[in-house]
Amino acid sequence: MGYQTLLFEIKDAIAFITINRPDKLNALNDQVVDELAHAADRVATEGAIKGAILTGAGTKAFVAGADIGDLAKQGPFDGKARALRGQAMLRRFETCGKPVVAAVNGYALGGGCELAMACHLRIASEHARFGQPEVKLGIAPGYGGTQRLPRIVGKGNALYLILTAELIDAHEAHRIGLVNKVVPPGELLATTEQLLRSILSMGPLAVRLALEAVDQGLEMTLEEGLLLEANHFGLLAATQDMKEGLTAFLEKRAPRFAGR
Repeated sequence: MGYQTLLFEIKDAIAFITINRPDKLNALNDQVVDELAHAADRVATEGAIKGAILTGAGTKAFVAGADIGDLAKQGPFDGKARALRGQAMLRRFETCGKPVVAAVNGYALGGGCELAMACHLRIASEHARFGQPEVKLGIAPGYGGTQRLPRIVGKGNALYLILTAELIDAHEAHRIGLVNKVVPPGELLATTEQLLRSILSMGPLAVRLALEAVDQGLEMTLEEGLLLEANHFGLLAATQDMKEGLTAFLEKRAPRFAGR
């Protein structure tokens, strides 16, 4: 698939995915969503890709929201179908089994905030701004904002952002737990790549099962989640990676993980 709204580059096992509509502040129209869905499938299925970084082109926006022109034309059935397509795309990134990090370089509003939340970690430029301002347009979040936001920042903070449509800066987003780190704009991509490469130096099977346990465990009782964790712990005990990791620790050397 040739992308018209994305830049997609694989560099040393990392897929760098850039939403490339800077003149539209990288707004998510139907084509962008479809191309992101294809990119998410590539991240999930291509062995050469071990992790991904998502960012936006230009200096103003990560993704400033959905394309209002598209939304203005939708009826109830179109609206539901659009929401389901967007939700499926974000869920594909979230459950791809490989670490996905958002490098938030500017406005992350509406669908942009929802895209960032579907990534496993979020690094923000000091110039970044976050919000779910849909109610100002007479709509509500449709790409998972009402579900992921309270899971990440708590019900009270989520309701405040959704109901007031207030935008918050990167430092406030960090304070409430929406982003993991705030860095100067010139350091954003380098810091994000360094973080992801650090994660990729870990045992890949361990990372994959840790992502799965956290994702699935959020919907379980504590007892069910603990059983899932124990099962994953047992599975990893049968891997070459576990033996290599423990042996390397005892021998005081860097491990050489093979993903087996």
